[in-house]
Amino acid sequence: MPVLFDSALLDLLRNHARDSPRRRAHHPLHRSLDEPCQRLLVAIEPDSYVPPHRHLQPEKSEALIVLRGRLACFTFDESGTCTQRTVLAPGDGIDVPPGEWHAVLALDPGTVFFETKAGPYRPLDESERSAWAPGEQDDGAAAYREWLRGLCANH
Repeated sequence: MPVLFDSALLDLLRNHARDSPRRRAHHPLHRSLDEPCQRLLVAIEPDSYVPPHRHLQPEKSEALIVLRGRLACFTFDESGTCTQRTVLAPGDGIDVPPGEWHAVLALDPGTVFFETKAGPYRPLDESERSAWAPGEQDDGAAAYREWLRGLCANH
């Protein structure tokens, strides 16, 4: 059965993100984590922190398209220097190639985006987590998130 991405679904997802301790929520469109194409809607609030990470499998490019709000996407070099900052508005998208260090940050409350990448799903391993940025639950996470936000000060 087709899934309609209507305002009611996006509002529901936004409300789940607001109520979540992580301040984001996922609505998978794939039926199984084993599917060859992982597709999901993601609602994210500005106080959510997605640590920089990468996907090392050669088929794991990651495409994001903003449906609501504004989303900043950052890329980094191996030492953690930000190499690119892109602010995406509704209708804008980005494709992050495999192996590229990246992170996202919601700039507006109620931001929702569509994400897709090759499956099957597998959690990140240690080589895909940055050693130069705090993890999601680490003490420096909020400060790092605000540093990223500062990179978007003119947007």
